[in-house]
Amino acid sequence: MNYGGSTYTMHNATSTQVKIVTADPSGIGLFGLAIVTLVASSQKLGWTDGLSYAIPWAIFLGAFAQLFASIQDGKHNNTFGMTAFGAYAFFWFAMGTSWLIKLGVFGAELASGVDGKQLGFAFLGYLIFTIFMTIGAMETHKVLFFIFALIDILFLGLSLDAFGIIPELSHALAAWAELCIGLLSLYGAGAAVLNVHFGRSFLPVGRPFGIFKPRA
Repeated sequence: MNYGGSTYTMHNATSTQVKIVTADPSGIGLFGLAIVTLVASSQKLGWTDGLSYAIPWAIFLGAFAQLFASIQDGKHNNTFGMTAFGAYAFFWFAMGTSWLIKLGVFGAELASGVDGKQLGFAFLGYLIFTIFMTIGAMETHKVLFFIFALIDILFLGLSLDAFGIIPELSHALAAWAELCIGLLSLYGAGAAVLNVHFGRSFLPVGRPFGIFKPRA
């Protein structure tokens, strides 16, 4: 049979499966997460000012780097990694765009209609999603589990802050959690690269918890 110029020969009794080997994308995905959360947390903590320089890092590191990792994890048949990296990639696409709207890039009318509580509902949805992913991360390794646990805290703080609930405390909670996500994700990225590069546990990431066993 011919599809678009390529010829395939069908055999009645035999079939051939071709496995395409691709590199583990966890390193670049975690690196993207690390850099964007370091930049964003510096603004939340008041160490830096404004959002102008946060936006490109949100789009290119937070969004595109994690989207690339998501696509590659899909090729690995890794549903967990594909979903996690993809979901957070689109989060940073949305956040970068939201900041652009807030800054008036798309016009004064859009900027004047901003309602932070709409972000609160998005943050709340991501909090629920991340709780599910945290459960899954328990059977991956402990570094990833603690990254997800910190993301839970981040979204809890962001949700409370967006809804105006104890705003000072919730803002500080989100800011410090985000900083810790950045630092731990840098370690995770280094481990993902060096452990494969050296073929051994060069930077330990901790064993899975072993609580949830696969069904027999």
